[in-house]
Amino acid sequence: MEEQKQTPSPTTPAGEDVSTAAPAQAETAAVEDVAAQLAALETKAREHYDLFLRAAAECENIRRRAQEEVAKAHKFAIENFADHLLPVMDSLEAALSDGSGDIAKLREGVELTARQLSNAFEKGKILELNPVGEKFDPHRHQAISMVASEQEANTVVTVLQRGYLIGDRVLRPALVIVSAPK
Repeated sequence: MEEQKQTPSPTTPAGEDVSTAAPAQAETAAVEDVAAQLAALETKAREHYDLFLRAAAECENIRRRAQEEVAKAHKFAIENFADHLLPVMDSLEAALSDGSGDIAKLREGVELTARQLSNAFEKGKILELNPVGEKFDPHRHQAISMVASEQEANTVVTVLQRGYLIGDRVLRPALVIVSAPK
């Protein structure tokens, strides 16, 4: 039998086997590379989490400010209208303090006050509903009774109490009497 000669495998100066050293170095380099990537990704995740927390806090601040502004708007919405009503109150107080007893003067003062109030309503965008001759609208009118009339059925014949609108919303429906069907 021939003896086969085994060739010694190359070794490193430390006596390690070279054939196993190269893969180990490659594994170590790969692990170090993955560790570096992991550290970079963790840093990026912390940055994104910080940005998320800041955005969430900003959203909460915006929501809180919006709520405060709505509360202020509700609280002071009537301020402008009230400012228009102050001259009406002044006129009423002047009429009450007048002791002259002149009915014509008092009537003139009341008419002036009514015009001031009408102007205040106009500036406050409060519109009067006076639907005489109009078709009955249950959204804007409240019928008290029906009467026989020459007018078409369901037409407003008499207004007992004027109604008012704010914009397109009914503040108070007009109390009306409508014509009955023939």
